[in-house]
Amino acid sequence: MTSRKRSGSGSSKRPKEKVVYIYELFLRGEDPTTDSPEFWNEFFLLQPNVESLEAEVTKLTCEQFMIVKRNLNILFTKSIEMLGTEHQKRLCNSLQTLCALFYAIFKKTSADCSFNCLNELFGFEQLDNSMRQLMSNCNQILLGEATESARIMCLKLLLVIVTGTDNVSQNVLLEYLTMHTLFDDFVRLLSDPSLRAQHGYDIVILLTILVNYRKHETTNPYVVQLSILADEMALNGYGQMISQSLIDFCRQYMQSLLNVQSSSWFSSLSNIVGNMFVSDEGCERVQQIKANNGLLLALYEAVHLNRNFITTLAHTQAESSAPPSPSNTLSLTQPVPDLATAPIIDMTQYPTNLLVAVFQYCSIVMQDNKNESSVANLKLCFLILTCISEDQYANSMMHDNNLTFKVMLHRAQMRHRKLHVDRVGNSQPLAATLLDLLVEFIVSHLMKKFPMELYLLCVGVIHRVLCYQKRCRVRLNYPWKDLWSALIGLLRFLVNQEQTLVKKCNIFCLSLQVVNIFNLFITYGDTFLATTNSYDELYYELNREEKVFSEIHAMVLRYTTMVDCEYKDDVIRLLNALVNILAIVKHFQNKIKEWLAEQGLSTPTEEQILDVVRKNYDLTLKLQDSLDQYERYAEAPRHSGFFKAMVRDVVIDTRKHMYEYVKEAVPIIPEQDVISATNLSNT
Repeated sequence: MTSRKRSGSGSSKRPKEKVVYIYELFLRGEDPTTDSPEFWNEFFLLQPNVESLEAEVTKLTCEQFMIVKRNLNILFTKSIEMLGTEHQKRLCNSLQTLCALFYAIFKKTSADCSFNCLNELFGFEQLDNSMRQLMSNCNQILLGEATESARIMCLKLLLVIVTGTDNVSQNVLLEYLTMHTLFDDFVRLLSDPSLRAQHGYDIVILLTILVNYRKHETTNPYVVQLSILADEMALNGYGQMISQSLIDFCRQYMQSLLNVQSSSWFSSLSNIVGNMFVSDEGCERVQQIKANNGLLLALYEAVHLNRNFITTLAHTQAESSAPPSPSNTLSLTQPVPDLATAPIIDMTQYPTNLLVAVFQYCSIVMQDNKNESSVANLKLCFLILTCISEDQYANSMMHDNNLTFKVMLHRAQMRHRKLHVDRVGNSQPLAATLLDLLVEFIVSHLMKKFPMELYLLCVGVIHRVLCYQKRCRVRLNYPWKDLWSALIGLLRFLVNQEQTLVKKCNIFCLSLQVVNIFNLFITYGDTFLATTNSYDELYYELNREEKVFSEIHAMVLRYTTMVDCEYKDDVIRLLNALVNILAIVKHFQNKIKEWLAEQGLSTPTEEQILDVVRKNYDLTLKLQDSLDQYERYAEAPRHSGFFKAMVRDVVIDTRKHMYEYVKEAVPIIPEQDVISATNLSNT
């Protein structure tokens, strides 16, 4: 093999690595393999210099590229062929070389969209053959006797390929990954606890990106295979990788709470929130939130596509009587309670259950609405909750009174309420915790920059949970007054901010959803309210807040007379939906006035009003249809743009962090391979 003499000891210039010198020869159009039959065996014993190879390729002009494309083709081809070797040093070096080559070619193509480097390098037929061989070799590496270093680098190579273009559907190489699918390989790795600990994160991200390749344009085998996957070990492993990330985030947040030394709870929480959530996208905490997008997207795809995932998740939670294995979870600094003797699974310190982790994670993220990254992250959380709330099995598990949890839901500091230091709720079914979470969002986001879409999703989840309770006659022991007060507060805000909001969004659609939730309680409450007193309290709240409903009614009447109202259909529907509530208010207001006149009182107590309510249910209401019906969630077309942007962010973020690893990677290889590589570098 040709080599360059090292500089003398007196030279200040650092000697050039042999591998870099060879790169330069190749990319000048020269052939260093002449008269050297062992060239490639020796070349792949040299540790690659990823940065130099990338720099040499990307700085080529189009004219230079055409001159050296044959050499580049050979370098690609020989690197792919070398993936079949049993020599671990050569194997790892060829993988790393391919990472640099693919990364550089994608980078060069994106810089000059008119120049398709891959087509120029291979041509259609050779590209097909090369990718087929590459996928075959990757299969052997992932499931064969390769070292962990080789498996890691193989997965990094696949990540380089799938993140090659910002828009995954424009990545031509993904077509070959769908034709020669590696789905079974990923399932095998996820099913093995030790392999999952090493490679689980990369596999879940790979699956998530591959699932989103032209998912609405053609039949994507990864979508099909993920949707029918029934391997319990693999599904558990998939969920475990997601829970690890969320648990770690929640732990860091809780640790930041503990580190605050201020004696004032208000100033403490203000400092925490101020430090964690600021508009600057470079803020570390904002970046941590954004870093969770990939695994949250993976969770969404699982709950959206695979019913077995929900079933497996519920089954796992019911049997989680042992602490997570330290080999495949983040280390816990707190002792894990003995769940074999404790009927209550205490998650107040560090959640180890995926749904509990999601609820706590949401309660942290929803405290921030200052930047688009957090808003997008929270929307993704709400879409996940929407899918979960539509699933029969998930609902049955969340409403199971034998599965009760203590969950720490973090609450935002607001001027009109005090926060207690102990923010842990009672042990309760997860459905109650979910409602607590949604109520907290409703009361804490009534602001000028009103997040209409998030409110529609939030209220939609509440409606789905109530529909399940009505349909299955599940009587959840829940303080419904908290929910009613939050929803009435939302209606009050919409009325008060009508002039501002109506110019930006359809407040009538949201108002209709809220009013119909009340109608659901009024019409079908006897099927799911736990006590008859709950009905009395409902009617009491409607009468106590009668001004809000009167103002809503007046507002709606005003818009029915407007010729140019773009929301006319929702206005008419809202007007019709208010009929029963207004009838209830009018009926009981008259009864209360009559009773007050009889008693000679002007200021009755709450108990006296409730007593009047109990004795005067003699009113006729209109039967309203479809209160327990909702439009099933569909990703396309409403949310297609959102997911396209979300996947793009995940691709860009993954590419950046993955390639940093590739540049720094020094594989751990068997001793005999190290010796042979050292001998070559000394020649």
